[in-house]
Amino acid sequence: MRQWTIDAFASAPFRGNPACVVEPFDAWPETGWMQALAQENNQAETAFLLKTADPARFGLRWFTPALEVPLCGHATLASAHVLLGELGLEAGAITFDTLSGPLIVSRVGEVYAMDFPSSPPRRTEIPAGLIEALGVEPREVWAAQYLVAVLASEAQVRMLTPDVAAINRIVGEATGGRGNLIVCAPANPGGAHDVIDRFFAPGSGIPEDPATGSAHCILAPLYAEKLGRTEMHFHQAYPGRGGDIATELRGDRVILKGQAVTVVESRLRITR
Repeated sequence: MRQWTIDAFASAPFRGNPACVVEPFDAWPETGWMQALAQENNQAETAFLLKTADPARFGLRWFTPALEVPLCGHATLASAHVLLGELGLEAGAITFDTLSGPLIVSRVGEVYAMDFPSSPPRRTEIPAGLIEALGVEPREVWAAQYLVAVLASEAQVRMLTPDVAAINRIVGEATGGRGNLIVCAPANPGGAHDVIDRFFAPGSGIPEDPATGSAHCILAPLYAEKLGRTEMHFHQAYPGRGGDIATELRGDRVILKGQAVTVVESRLRITR
């Protein structure tokens, strides 16, 4: 059984967000087995694929080292890259059946476009402990599946050294539970990006995630309203890596665009 490690939302190796993708199964393995493999891989996500009667349609599930998650953008991009780029699937688009409903991924040249549900956040109060956890007071706080703390500047986002253990205790009005926090700010004028952001997710078993598709399903509608346009370029400023995610808001859907690079092809010497 083969497995690939893919750097997603990256145009070169060792950037973006790594995800492991396992060769498609004929039937789902035991959930505990998938969770154990994800823990062994110790990447932000391990993606598992299920064959269907339609060669361009697959079941897709995502596991962090700690739990199964309902939505993951970078591991979806990585899965499409494995199917189209490594296994030679010939299809104009791939449909993935997931806990968040059908997700469609297409490829134009080296860029993948993923059709995801939009998740507009709502304005909320600053939760107790958030200022102390960040070491800076947000200008605004919003909530959807994750909390969103809007800071004053790109420099504040890049220079953050938050107390991740303290973030793990904060829930606020986030629907996805404690310990998942997006931090963002407008990018410096004149650059290639509109917004700079980071994502701290100890509640999902990830202290900080390098490039997070699901976070941008929240940020895209938030900044579409703030900037007055539907297309934006985000840079997730994980120290030492960084990921580039372009978004386009289409009604209640978000198109996430990015590239991917295969870094490792391996063979699993275990049985399910």
